[in-house]
Amino acid sequence: MDWQAFALTLRLATTTTAILLVVAVPLAALLVLGRSRWLALLEALAALPLVLPPTVLGFFLLVMLGPRTAIGRGITALLGHPLAFSFTGLVVGSVIYSLPFAVQPLVAGFAAVGPELVDAARLLGASSTRVVFSLLVPLARRSLITAAVLSFLHTVGEFGVVLMLGGDIPGATRTLSIVLYNQVENFDYASANNTAAILLALSVTALAAIYYMRGGRRA
Repeated sequence: MDWQAFALTLRLATTTTAILLVVAVPLAALLVLGRSRWLALLEALAALPLVLPPTVLGFFLLVMLGPRTAIGRGITALLGHPLAFSFTGLVVGSVIYSLPFAVQPLVAGFAAVGPELVDAARLLGASSTRVVFSLLVPLARRSLITAAVLSFLHTVGEFGVVLMLGGDIPGATRTLSIVLYNQVENFDYASANNTAAILLALSVTALAAIYYMRGGRRA
């Protein structure tokens, strides 16, 4: 078991999930409460990683964050190093790649809140920020938990974006999915079986907890 890769994977997933929740809550609220005709395009862009091959997304991010673009050169000048092939670069790629798994459960949860409650809060003088965090988030807390768990698990298991954007640098970008790939490539099926079993157990346990919570609430 590569414990260094295990720790880095958990660190990446935790960091990505925290950032995603900060980004996804206001974005989902905007998609549900907003009235602009451009919101359909915004929602499509947020859902794009669901249908875009991860290697394609990883390639575009690699090019964009590299030294051949103005964005990449600006980041390198600011940080002193490029984001590609670094942990920070993996976080950026993971946030973009897992964005739909945070936004879509929240959109569903916020949309399920009765519009009459939102209208009543606005009539009482509540600001948009207060409507979101004092009304929508508490009433859709199960969706918030679902978004967090799905984002975490999706980041733990991602491979294409990590490989394209981060490569295979021990202690910096080598995650469990990369370790599993290397083990299979080297015909080390015993170690690959252990790594795959850990990823499977983590996913099943987290998903079972979500569905158990939902079943308990219905009961």
